[in-house]
Amino acid sequence: MNSTGLYVYALIPADTMTRNELPTGIDGAPLELIPSGGVSAIVHECETQPYQGPDSKVKRWVLEHSQVVDEAWQTVGTVLPMTFNVIVAPETESAQDRLGSWLTASADTIREHLEKLRDHVELRVDISLDEEVVTASHPDILELQDGLDDRPAGVQRLYRKRIQERVRQVAERTADLLYPKYRQELAALAEDMVENAKAGRTPGSVSVLTASLLVHTSNVDAVGIVLANIRDNQPGAQIRYLGPWPPYSFADVPALEA
Repeated sequence: MNSTGLYVYALIPADTMTRNELPTGIDGAPLELIPSGGVSAIVHECETQPYQGPDSKVKRWVLEHSQVVDEAWQTVGTVLPMTFNVIVAPETESAQDRLGSWLTASADTIREHLEKLRDHVELRVDISLDEEVVTASHPDILELQDGLDDRPAGVQRLYRKRIQERVRQVAERTADLLYPKYRQELAALAEDMVENAKAGRTPGSVSVLTASLLVHTSNVDAVGIVLANIRDNQPGAQIRYLGPWPPYSFADVPALEA
C-alpha cells in the first residue's frame, strides 16, 4: 500500500478481529486491518476519487459499507463507524502511513470513545400523531362540522378549509404538549439522544419526536415497552422504531484529514 488510497469503514480496538474474520467490502473488495496505538482501522485499497455514480449503485455501496460496520460491531461489541466515502489519500507519505500516524495521535481519544460505546446500540424513534384521530373529539372541530352537509356548496368549501386548518392547529398543539413527556421517558433510558428537527412530514400526521437514542443493550426492551405504552394509550399515535444499529450518530471520531 503506497500509491493508492485507503477507504476506511470503521475503527475497532486492536487485536479484536483477525484478517480471516473480516467480510468483503464494497464491490467485494478484500479488507485489511491497519493497527496503530492500540486501535485498528478496517480498510480496503482504492482509488483516491470518492465512490460516485447512479443512485442504484450508491445505495448498494452504502449498504455494503454498512454491512462491514455491522459485522465488525457484532464481532467486537464496540465500533466507531465512519461515514460512507471516507478515503485517505497518499501525499508526501503513503495512505497507510498517514492513517497510522493519525491513529497513533488520536489513539487515547479513540479508545475512550470505543469503551464508552461498548455494548451500546443506536435506536431510531419516530413518534407522530394522526391528525384526524387525535382531533376527532375536539369541541372546536365538532362545532365546525355541525350541520356542514346542510350548508350551500360554497359555504361548505369555506368551512372544510377552516376545519382543515383547525385540525392542523389542534394536532400541532397536542404534539407540543406531549413532546416533553415522551422525550423525558425516552431520555431516562438513553445515554444520549440526537433529535432530528428536520424530519420529513407525512401528509395527515404531525410529528411529536424524531430522535436517535444511544442505549445500553440492557435497556433496548425497556424502550420498546415505553413506545408500546404510547401506542396503546395515546389516540392516533404512530410509532416507527428502527434498530438496533451500530452507533453512527454517536461516533465522535477525531477529525481525519483524508
